[in-house]
Amino acid sequence: MLKSHSMKRALIPIFLFTTLLALAQSTAVDITAEPHHHLVLQNQYVRVFKVELAPHDQIQMHRHDHDYVYVTIGDTEIENDVAGKPPATLKLKDGDTRFLPGGFSHIVKDLATTPFRNVTVEFLQDEKARKTPPPKWDEERGMHILEGGTQDILFVKDGVRVTDIQLQPGGSIPRHHHAGPHLVVSLTDYELRSDVVGKGSKTMQQKSGDVSWVPGGFTHVLTNSGKQPARFITLEFH
Repeated sequence: MLKSHSMKRALIPIFLFTTLLALAQSTAVDITAEPHHHLVLQNQYVRVFKVELAPHDQIQMHRHDHDYVYVTIGDTEIENDVAGKPPATLKLKDGDTRFLPGGFSHIVKDLATTPFRNVTVEFLQDEKARKTPPPKWDEERGMHILEGGTQDILFVKDGVRVTDIQLQPGGSIPRHHHAGPHLVVSLTDYELRSDVVGKGSKTMQQKSGDVSWVPGGFTHVLTNSGKQPARFITLEFH
């Protein structure tokens, strides 16, 4: 009898935990309905949101059904409350770029005295990517020293290669080919010149937090033609 009572007492916290978890997940809204997530781009590959949160405010409980990458804009400190897990405090630096598998719900609280900003990039073909052998990239990780800059391959996830590129004024990425499309997330204000083989030159001006989708199928040289250092994250699709 004593053993039966102790087992019942042990089961109560488990029951409460599962009940609270189910309640949290049932009240979570879809990411598209969360008011701090602003949809700025969508195609067959990605769904891209700009996230903005005032100091000491919080993002309501919402679901991430897809794998995604987030790019932090500016230094910040947040509390991440994932349904079913203890709260976690994260100190993030400007440009921090991380991958998270989907299938969870959470609340984010801004603990800093400055706004929390990021760009969240959902991979809409993540289920297909999990069933398909990963593509063979020439290199999956590593730092490359450029003429007046660096090209740091951070990781490859779901067939997407994520790279942190920094170029000083006049710095350039030598001639290279883009077979597939890629997404660019700007971390600074900058001006770049793209010298496309067979098509001439084009100048691009971006602001911090801007995103742009670039179709593949071209070869070019990319140069920082502005007066300020340029930093941006690229997500290349094979």
